[in-house]
Amino acid sequence: MTEQIDMKRIPRHVAIIMDGNGRWAAERGRERSYGHQAGVEAVRRITSECTRLGVKFLTLYTFSTENWSRPAAEVAALMGLVLSSLEDEIFMKNNVRFRVIGDLGRLPAEVARKLRETEEHTAGNTAMTMVVALSYSAKWEIAKAAREIAAKAAGGSLDPAGICEDTVAAHLETAFMPDPDLLIRTGGELRISNFLLWQIAYSELYFCDTYWPDFDEDALRKAILSYQKRQRRFGKTEAQVEENER
Repeated sequence: MTEQIDMKRIPRHVAIIMDGNGRWAAERGRERSYGHQAGVEAVRRITSECTRLGVKFLTLYTFSTENWSRPAAEVAALMGLVLSSLEDEIFMKNNVRFRVIGDLGRLPAEVARKLRETEEHTAGNTAMTMVVALSYSAKWEIAKAAREIAAKAAGGSLDPAGICEDTVAAHLETAFMPDPDLLIRTGGELRISNFLLWQIAYSELYFCDTYWPDFDEDALRKAILSYQKRQRRFGKTEAQVEENER
């Protein structure tokens, strides 16, 4: 499958909704935490493969603001898993920079500290940036951006008449990176689940039934091949795009 991929058309930014850990574990008669642990191994595989293929940004939906309503034991296990999975090897071996987006004020202090330390330690890595969306939701992000813009307008540092799409984008958690070219959701569900709603306006969407712990290099390549077979028009007609490509 690797031979079929056009290396000149690799998506610059891939975002993934990593779904199916709990169901994967349940089918094996195990606790949901077992599925989350297996999901970490999938993160390692996909991080390495994305780096090898030349993806520049990989954003992983790890824990939503809505996930705080899950059973306390599962939330605690997930927070512990975040701590244990922030290993230097996955980042330093692959020359990957680590970034985190989300409402970090809700995280346990030890987790927040480790996240910031990992960001600082990997700041010089250049092959790819892995972004973890943790305690994140798109509605929270957009509301936060609106508050910041409103405060600037009220304070006189921003003219309300000049507020545009670029203004909003500059106040989002993702302002440091381009919008996703390809959004993948594993696990068979066909929804976005409050993830990057502003940023995926023109992303190509790819859904697969594979549970996240089973999502491997071949599954990623299949998603990229699907992406490469599509024509990205951004509101233009097919004829206009073909003319621009000549």
